[in-house]
Amino acid sequence: MHPMPELIPMLKQLGLSGILDSMEVRNRQAIEEKLPYTEFLALLIQDEVARRTQKKLVLRLRRGGLNSNKTFESFDFTFNPSTNKTQLLDLATCRFMEEKVCVLLVGPCGTGKSHIVQALGHAARAINTYHRRFTALAKVDLLVIDDFGLKPLRPPQDEDFHDLIAERYKQRSTIVTSNLDFAEWGSAFPNRLLGAATIDRLRHGAYRIVLDGESRRSPKPFPKSPKMRVAKGGEMH
Repeated sequence: MHPMPELIPMLKQLGLSGILDSMEVRNRQAIEEKLPYTEFLALLIQDEVARRTQKKLVLRLRRGGLNSNKTFESFDFTFNPSTNKTQLLDLATCRFMEEKVCVLLVGPCGTGKSHIVQALGHAARAINTYHRRFTALAKVDLLVIDDFGLKPLRPPQDEDFHDLIAERYKQRSTIVTSNLDFAEWGSAFPNRLLGAATIDRLRHGAYRIVLDGESRRSPKPFPKSPKMRVAKGGEMH
């Protein structure tokens, strides 16, 4: 049964047009099961809350740049046998966020660092002026910094990065991935003293993960080309 036509503009005016998606089904259910009016209303409201929650999640994942396919369920732990599956699944409980500490991942290109941080973002249900942007990054529950040190920081980038990490220190959790070994992180800072202070805050109490093995981004083999003979005079045959 369709809802009363006059309900449609009123629901839209109240921002509740999503109720129309389940109105017909719930109305039929209420008739068949002889539900009280209050229970029928509760079902409609529950549907609307679930719809809005899902919409917010999708928006947050998009804003956070998370790939919906990059989860621990889709991560191939068998590709590199040295990957510590137990440690990663323990991190997936997000206990580190309650501890307000960092997670640091290092390893060569293609070993799965970006996939892992996006999977942790999914597990946590991941997130324009400078001040507003800084405040937002400082307060977000989980901040993911992928490929740290890929390009050296330039002033005042190093100061901004230090201020952000200092603001989050012992207050929020941060995940950092890098192709650099831990001992090489200081080379990303032009000011080594500032870099040491920043890295010291990142490392304090942090969980460290070292990935090793072959790259998951294996190149496709070149197609075999027919052999060519070189004749006299430089002509190809």
